[in-house]
Amino acid sequence: MKTKYLLFFILSLLWSCSDDDDKYVDVPINYQVPSNFPPLAYDINGNPITQKGFELGRKLFYDGRLSSDGTISCGFCHEQQHAFTHHGHTVSQGVNGQTGTRNSPSIQNLGFQTTFMYDGATDHLNLQPIIPITSDIEMHGNFSQIVAMMNGDKEYRKLFGLAFPGKPINTENMLKAMAQFLVMVTSSNSRFDKFRRNESGGTLTQEEREGYALFNQKCASCHATDLFTDNSFRNNGLPVNPIVNDIGRYRVTLDDADKYKFKVPSLRNVEKTKPYMHDGRFLSLEAVLDHYSSGIVNSATLDPSLNASGTLGIPMSTSEKTKIIAFLKTLTDNEYLTDSRFSEF
Repeated sequence: MKTKYLLFFILSLLWSCSDDDDKYVDVPINYQVPSNFPPLAYDINGNPITQKGFELGRKLFYDGRLSSDGTISCGFCHEQQHAFTHHGHTVSQGVNGQTGTRNSPSIQNLGFQTTFMYDGATDHLNLQPIIPITSDIEMHGNFSQIVAMMNGDKEYRKLFGLAFPGKPINTENMLKAMAQFLVMVTSSNSRFDKFRRNESGGTLTQEEREGYALFNQKCASCHATDLFTDNSFRNNGLPVNPIVNDIGRYRVTLDDADKYKFKVPSLRNVEKTKPYMHDGRFLSLEAVLDHYSSGIVNSATLDPSLNASGTLGIPMSTSEKTKIIAFLKTLTDNEYLTDSRFSEF
């Protein structure tokens, strides 16, 4: 008799859970553009962010099963505590211990960007994950196998059903969910942001204010707006690595004018994202500023701002570099680095 009642109780719970899932209506997330930011570039109306869509995207971001060996997730090279970069690694690492040729960039504020990857290999956020997932030296994933895995996984079936009711578990909806997660991964609450918005906690020291003024004079033509990038591609005068000979944007456009040009990265959370440059060659912010002041190499595609009036580089004294670095550290967003919404569960 007791066994009979226990069985009835378990079945009742299962029916209840099933009924709850059937009745669940996904909750829209009202994404608010920070007041000191430019408008979103991503068409959020074409892929509205919902709670379950976001949760599905987060699960996919941290799932090593998207890779061929089952261990390399997106989150493997994009660690939250290091502003979603691969801390301590000059270039990205992938399946079977392989190494790439480029440093893992931060994924912050991608919804405000118009092109992705250091060479702009895609101009749509929905398509961006395809590149690392299918790369032979990163995740080496196979979308047919990934879709089969998701269809065979109870939790994925549930999340897809809630996020995309009546629609199939396929690559298109998988990429839409990942884009919803990536749009939400926004960094906008640094001390500098609070300073710009006149909010509590937004006090800058005299040195930081002077650094901000110097930054605007010497750096902001490329690292523009409060996103700290103008989304352009530029040759910043790095000596070419003869072993790799990464020709940058030219790989996409095949235009000689784009040789050795790379996308201008955002400087948000730059204190946490070393090493620096597309190939991770610099281990400190001091080394970066030393490059701009005295390490520029001239070439046919060098950005004109780095060869003004025939003088290579950006003149900076030691004191000015110290002040600029002090300012750059105000861009660290500790709320972003610890926000549990973006963490692996």
